Parts: sequence; C-alpha cells; structure tokens
Amino acid sequence: MGKRSSQRRNSAMLDSDDSDSVSSSLTVQSDNVTVSGEEVQLDKYSLLDQCLDALYEKRGSTREKALVEIIETFNSSLQHEFVEKKFATLLHQCLNCIKRGSAKEICLASHAIGLLSLTTGPGEKAQEILEESVTPISQALKSGFETSKISSLLECLAIITFIGGNELEETEKSMQMMWQVVHPKLGSNVVATKSSPGVITATVSAWSFLLTTIDGWSLDPKNWQESISYFSTLLDKDDRSVRIAAGEALALIFEIGKLEKVSGEAKVSSDSSISRELAHIQGLRAKILNQVRNLSTEAGGKGSAKKDLNSQRNSFRDILEFLEYGYPPETSMKIGGESLHTTSWSQLIQMTFLKHFLGGGFVKHMQENEFLHDVFGFTPKRKQLLGDEHRMSISDKRWFKSPNSVVSKARTQIRNKQRMMSQDKNTGHFAVGLGDEI
Repeated sequence: MGKRSSQRRNSAMLDSDDSDSVSSSLTVQSDNVTVSGEEVQLDKYSLLDQCLDALYEKRGSTREKALVEIIETFNSSLQHEFVEKKFATLLHQCLNCIKRGSAKEICLASHAIGLLSLTTGPGEKAQEILEESVTPISQALKSGFETSKISSLLECLAIITFIGGNELEETEKSMQMMWQVVHPKLGSNVVATKSSPGVITATVSAWSFLLTTIDGWSLDPKNWQESISYFSTLLDKDDRSVRIAAGEALALIFEIGKLEKVSGEAKVSSDSSISRELAHIQGLRAKILNQVRNLSTEAGGKGSAKKDLNSQRNSFRDILEFLEYGYPPETSMKIGGESLHTTSWSQLIQMTFLKHFLGGGFVKHMQENEFLHDVFGFTPKRKQLLGDEHRMSISDKRWFKSPNSVVSKARTQIRNKQRMMSQDKNTGHFAVGLGDEI
C-alpha cells in the first residue's frame, strides 16, 4: 500500500548529537532560494524533507522538534507536492513515533497524521492512513493515561475516520474505540480507572464529531440507550467542559432523530420489556430537558470562572431552544471576505472540532482546502493575483517584499545582468549563440 521500505540517510540529515536546535537548523536550510528569471521561491519542500530525515533519529527530542516544524508547515500552507511524493514515508515515520515515543512525541505525531489526512482529502491515501493507523492508535490508547496524549490520539482518530472512513463499519469501529476509553471492557487483567475531565471531554467531542457523518437510521436503536443515559449523567458533573460536550452530543442525537427512533420503535412493540424501555426513554427525555433548563440559568457553584459560566449558559440556552422549539443555533464567521455559516448542530460540531484541531491554521485551510469547502459548502473569495502573493504569511512577505531582503537583492542582480546582456547584445557581443548563452 505504498509503503517505503528503505530508510534514507544523506548528508542533509540532522545529527542527533548536534546541540543546536532542530528548529534553527531547519530555518537556515529553508533560507536557500532558487533564482530563475524573475522568480525567487522559498523552498519549504527542502525544510520538510529535512524534518522527515530527522524522524529517523534515535534521540526523541530531535524527532519532537522535527514534528513541531512539520505541524507548523502543514498548518500554514497545504503541502500537496510534498504529500504526493513523500506521503507513505511521512505516515509510517509518524506511526513509528506513536509506537515508540514519549507522551509528547505521541501527541505531535498524532496531530501530524491528522494534518496529513486533511491535506490529502478523501481518496486512497486517506483510506490508507485510516487502515494503517487504527491498530497503533488503539494500542497507544491502552498504554498510559496522560490526558494530553489520550486527547491527541482521539482527535487524530476522529479526523482520519472523518476523511478516510468510507464504510459505516469503519466509523462505528472508531466510535467504539472512543467509547472504550471511558467505558473499558473489564476482565481479569483490566483494572477500572477513572477518566479525567479532559479525557471525557475529548472522548465525547470526538465521538460526536463522527456521529455527524452517520445517517440517523443506520444504527440499531438499542445501542443508543447506554450513550444517552451516560451523557445525561455527565450533565451533573462538576466540570463545565464535560457538561457542554455532553449537552451538545445530546442535542445532536435529538437533531438526527436517534431518541425519537428509539421511542418510536418501542411504541409499536407489544413486548413488555419494550414497554419498560419506552417508559425509561420518556423518563430520560424529561430528565434531560430539566437538566438543560437548569444549566441554562445556573447561577454558579459548579466551577468558578465567570467566562466558563457564561459559555455554559449560552450553550445550554441554544440547546434548550432547540429541544423546546426545534431551532438549531446559527453561526457566521468571516473567512477571507466571505462568510462561513452553520445552520445545524451537525455543522456547528464539525466546525468547532476542526477549528480546535487546526488552531491558527483553520482560516488558511478554509481558504484553500477543497475538502473543507465541500464539507461546509463554502466558496472562498479568490484573489486573482500573480504567483502566490495572496498565500504569503507575514514572514514570507518580508522575505519577498522587503527592499533589503535576499530575494529583492537577487532580483536586482538578475535585472542588472539582463540589462548588461541587452547592452552587449546591441553592440554585437552576443549576436551569435545568444540563446545558448542565456
């Protein structure tokens, strides 16, 4: 499946014993420019190539710094050319980092794999990422309980399944893996552990993100009672982030008809056990509505930060309005002069998750990532400019535009040379073989 067996070792590879930072070394390497006529291009490809070599190093700190550079570069611009040529190598080196690395390295490698999937978009590469990553991620989720590590693995699993999971079974498998994080199957060799609020929030958010991709009538309704009951219990937890994630998950379940489906099937059955299930479901509905109403007007006590309290109130007011009147929240944000709108809980949960995952790269990806354009039905306002000026970062603009920059000086040298050549041509010096000389 496109695996690359040989490990490249060349002179550009970073020395694991070098005391200088990888970041500084890579930055110097990226300052090389290629002069061709009027074009001077910053070579980010060679920067990524050097980072890829650094992932073979034995020292964990070297690999971590390389992963940071890879993440920053993939966040700031879509690296289609690099992915086209080095996709398999990057994927498997990141998977090796997950298998053997520290908690920090696992966090970084997980994020890099998610960005790789977002860059490739749907297709064979995204499917390969999912197929190759599921087992290492599953094993990593079972080893150690660091909140940051578990959260990063869950986010990665959600992203790669969202993009590469073409079949319902694949999505269900990933959702079940997430569920096992907070509800592990206990056996003789398994000890029950209490998940931290951060892990619970990450699990519910990732699970909800994948639920947005599933048709409400695709799954067995009996499987939903446990999740609905669990989310209801989370509404009573002290941590506000947990309560908000659980509330949004319940709103999504209501939106796509899961609770109504369970209730409807129970009504048409004459089985006494089904009747008991119906009574339980109706009780759950009433309980959830009451919980949401109380949280939308909470005066404090469960948590102390005013900002968090206001965020909770606003979230649960939206949830309450939806449960009572059927109106989902509508949001809008400006992306490069155009508005990105959400008009459903499904879209809002997708946007919130992707915005959190991409961080400062969200706007860039919304402007240039065609997969995200399809997800949100968003058409960015494209500026008709020469070259890549409209895609430059502030640092790149300084590199290209400053009159004192290397690029400007190189451009001046080119023009001076062309001027001299033109003058010589006029005097006959280049009358013969001019094309070859130039």
